[in-house]
Amino acid sequence: MLFGHNSNVTIGGTIFHVQTEDRGTAIAVIDTTVHCRGRVMHRRKASYLDLLPLNADSEQALKLRLDEQHRAVMEELRSGALHLDPPQAPAAPPASAAVATPAAKVDPAAAAQNSEIGLELMNAKTWLSGRHATMQIAVRHKNGGTPVAGAGICVRIDGAADRAEFSTETRANGDALLEFDMPRLTGDEPALVIEAMVGAARTQLRFQLRAKPKVPAAG
Repeated sequence: MLFGHNSNVTIGGTIFHVQTEDRGTAIAVIDTTVHCRGRVMHRRKASYLDLLPLNADSEQALKLRLDEQHRAVMEELRSGALHLDPPQAPAAPPASAAVATPAAKVDPAAAAQNSEIGLELMNAKTWLSGRHATMQIAVRHKNGGTPVAGAGICVRIDGAADRAEFSTETRANGDALLEFDMPRLTGDEPALVIEAMVGAARTQLRFQLRAKPKVPAAG
């Protein structure tokens, strides 16, 4: 059984996303990563080979161990014991560019035309259930469609009442899973923005949201 947590910690106005995952019994590792603005800032791994083979008791021990590692990293961030300097925030695009390309009509293929990587929200019609978002994201090389491992994924909600930004990275198969609760929308044109970054390559998807969104309104 796989366990995991996704949490945000705000330090000095900067949001750090803490993700802890059980990587599966094949490698038996608890993996915690701290992301900020699409980059992995810190990683902590712990083996649980001593708990194999898993049974009801060892599964519970694994869950407690994973919970403790996730909690410890978050507490270290809050206390300053784990000090991370956030990367520089990307410059905002010119207002004229935003007006020229309405969010609801963005073609994902066109959005990635100047990049070497392609980005896809695989569950575009089912990513939101109530207020809980579960995003299945895939990053592939445009030439050949091979998976991109370790790509930084940043998801933000423009037009939210409070700043909402969530990060993770792709696994070896080029896929990533990101879960969070949707914030309250207050802007005139709220939008879901998904960015993928690896090296100098960067691409973005942008979907216009409704006041009570059900699915991204892709044009």
